[in-house]
Amino acid sequence: MKNYEDWQALAASITIPDKAYINGKFVASISGETFDCINPSTETLLAKVASTDSVDVDVAVAAAKKAFKSGAWSRMSPRDRKNIMLKWADLITEHQDEFAVLDTLDMGKSISEMVNIDIPDSIDCIRWTAEGIDKLYGEIAPTGGPNLALISHEPIGVVAAVTPWNYPLMMASWKIAPALAAGNSVILKPSEKSPLSVLRLAELATQAGMPDGVFNVLPGFGHTAGKALALHNDVQVIAFTGSTRVAGMLMEYSGQSNLKRVWIEAGGKSPCLVFDDYEDIVQAAKGAASAIFTNQGEVCIACSRLYVQSSIKDVFMAELIKASQAYVPGDPLNPKTNMGPLVDKNQMDVMARFVKSAQKEGASLLLGGVPEYKEGQGFFVNPTILADANNSMEFVREEIFGPVLAVSTFDTEEEGIALANDSVYGLGASIWTSNLSRAHRVSRQLESGMVWVNTWGDGDTTVPFGGVKASGNGRDKSLHAMEKYTELKNVWIRL
Repeated sequence: MKNYEDWQALAASITIPDKAYINGKFVASISGETFDCINPSTETLLAKVASTDSVDVDVAVAAAKKAFKSGAWSRMSPRDRKNIMLKWADLITEHQDEFAVLDTLDMGKSISEMVNIDIPDSIDCIRWTAEGIDKLYGEIAPTGGPNLALISHEPIGVVAAVTPWNYPLMMASWKIAPALAAGNSVILKPSEKSPLSVLRLAELATQAGMPDGVFNVLPGFGHTAGKALALHNDVQVIAFTGSTRVAGMLMEYSGQSNLKRVWIEAGGKSPCLVFDDYEDIVQAAKGAASAIFTNQGEVCIACSRLYVQSSIKDVFMAELIKASQAYVPGDPLNPKTNMGPLVDKNQMDVMARFVKSAQKEGASLLLGGVPEYKEGQGFFVNPTILADANNSMEFVREEIFGPVLAVSTFDTEEEGIALANDSVYGLGASIWTSNLSRAHRVSRQLESGMVWVNTWGDGDTTVPFGGVKASGNGRDKSLHAMEKYTELKNVWIRL
């Protein structure tokens, strides 16, 4: 990996994209409006980015629909479509340092995490999904008699993807890769808090040979560009990662328009259960700390609720404090930094409010807290642990999206499962146990789309990512994701 000085030099010389990308070229918003893109580490202006609205959405949807109807991508041979996407992955690989710096500058993610997690995962998602294009087969139904029933998957049309700010490149890749692989045209609306890397991503798609209009990027706000996409009658699918509140609004917009499909990956408040039979308490403590303090806690699957079996509480908490103190806020361009700033002042204020309410409700502050904000010095906060929590407390129930851990205890396995399931969310869960039967038994009973045993957050493109309950109905990654972006057609032939 490059050293600190190398990353600083690259950051100083990099070209910041600031236009929307429609029909194969960068364009200003029709209104001429822009929004400020701020570096959360320094609070300096990175760029004034085009702020698109409903008029720009109409233009982009028209271009995407025209490209789809032309068949230039939707009816391209699977092999040729695959080769373009593989070339696209090669170009991203060629420019991977540029992508790493863009996301680090844009939302404060550590450069080491970008290099080791986000960039490889994004490239792998596009490459793996591309390789699946010409390996999906249709079916022949066992009808019997003088009949032939063919079942096939076809691209749907125009797909809108609305992605969050916490993993700008990676989350976008999870959405657009299967949608494009299936032959659809895609309009991506990134978060206004971190729109930069996906604008460069679209430019490289064109360089790879993707036809104009097939992949478009509209930077802007949810209540303007996002809402317009959700209400547009020529958008057939909207895929979303973000808050449960906005997810509900998108489903309403679908009902108000053309009943477009809405695939949701929404909020999370994931539990971590540590049982007293786990052999390595130090490792479990490091895992629990990683599960909440990675990416400053700005992670949808963050295990922000920790339940420790009572018999090991004291020894476990001592190790947890030690592991948590290893997360030190610093300049995210420094490869040694493992914790950057929060994305903006609003996120910092949200965290401060929840920490204050937790203490007011009776939780004990064991570590951290929100330092006094000093203008111009970035939105840095500390790893924060609050003990004596219970599931009735606001900070235990609500998603904070910051490095705040609520710690409770349980006595029996049944009690632990009940506490873990006592949430409107069901995205991820982590279990720490050395008992194989318990691992299977508990994972079956947890109301969660994903369960990690003796680890947290592991996965690759081969497995689906998504939740249950208020955490949504969508699935990213794996072949299951591609199903979300296709129509199932039955052709019945009388012989």
